[in-house]
Amino acid sequence: QIHLVESGGGSVRPGGSLRLSCAVSGVKFSSACMGWFRQRPGEERDGLATLDSDGSSSVTDSVKGRFTISKDNAENTLYLQIDNLRPEDTATYYCAAEPRTTASKIIACWVPVWDDDFGYWGQGTQVTVSS
Repeated sequence: QIHLVESGGGSVRPGGSLRLSCAVSGVKFSSACMGWFRQRPGEERDGLATLDSDGSSSVTDSVKGRFTISKDNAENTLYLQIDNLRPEDTATYYCAAEPRTTASKIIACWVPVWDDDFGYWGQGTQVTVSS
């Protein structure tokens, strides 16, 4: 059973940084496509970044340069580093996983990605950016 638990959210001032974590169990990074999404108030959930089973990663253009996806294989933890936070980054942030199998929902683990590409989700962590 794949289980994802996000943490690291909080309230920060504009210009600050946060590192979000996603503790992953039930699947190894070498066997899955991993993703970070966010849902801003009143909006649909948007894909931000991906990490494929071969270690390749992508970040959507709108946050490129400020958001970085990474992993710790030993801890089986996925990270999203967010720098130079802006008020418009206020959202609930989710990690997602989709095993890389013949029955995988996703073909290309590369942005843009959508909710339907992933079968496993965490509960989300809230990030609020305000002065």
